[in-house]
Amino acid sequence: MPIPENTRPLTGPSPLLKAPAGATDCHAHIFLPGFESQEGGPQIAELATVENYRELQQWLGLERVVITQPNAYQTNNEALLEALAQFGPDVARAIAVVTPDTPKHELERLHEKGVRGARIMQLPGGAVGIDRMLAVEDAIQDMGWHLMVQFNGRDLPNYMEALQKIKGNYIIDHIGKFIDPVDADDSRVDDILRLMDHGNAWLKVCGAYETSLTGGSSYSDVAPIAKRFIEHAPDRIIWGSNWPHVGVSRSQYPNDAQQLDILLEWADTETQKKILVDNPALLYGF
Repeated sequence: MPIPENTRPLTGPSPLLKAPAGATDCHAHIFLPGFESQEGGPQIAELATVENYRELQQWLGLERVVITQPNAYQTNNEALLEALAQFGPDVARAIAVVTPDTPKHELERLHEKGVRGARIMQLPGGAVGIDRMLAVEDAIQDMGWHLMVQFNGRDLPNYMEALQKIKGNYIIDHIGKFIDPVDADDSRVDDILRLMDHGNAWLKVCGAYETSLTGGSSYSDVAPIAKRFIEHAPDRIIWGSNWPHVGVSRSQYPNDAQQLDILLEWADTETQKKILVDNPALLYGF
């Protein structure tokens, strides 16, 4: 059966935040026709094409994007590469899923097409977890890539030893993804700050709606955590839309403009530019 076309909203009232030139969405998923979900991954409910995302970009005033390999495709990165080709190298980079056994020639092919990192997903549906994270880093170290690591922040003590062993750059995804949110002075928030103090850990402000119990648009239970991270290391914070929000039901679908506007409350104008433009340009080579 063909995957249904996108029915998600791609336009609406303009965000209050006027995105600076070069603004980058560092976390978006693309689902293209002709590419099916793989064994171990969730089913694809609707397409989310390059054309769809370009409409969203125009709505939000964004210029660049980092495409993240979705769980549905597991280790099959072909749709990711097709999306990169459609976007073009001036505006797009990508995070792929590779294993410790991915051949060097395949890594080189991915790099040539615009891949700059490997996804580690320690949550249901993830293709490669933290148990293989350090081995993946060994495989990609010659490529100059970074790791993008997602886990439940409440379980951070289980992963601290492995995270401290990462030699290159890595991103802690989704504001630490505390399920459910913790107090901003929680010891596990402190631990992430200590990881960032090592100099190679970045943090992505993304997907607050996935964990918040208070909801948007302010996400008052997640906001204090995000603000601590942003104030602590503004030069290593990036932002992502998490479009097309496949982890939530349509009845809880977030407003995309509001996902950008949270930066108005969480960061000053100078820091917004760092988060949206300068930091991604440094990390992804734009």
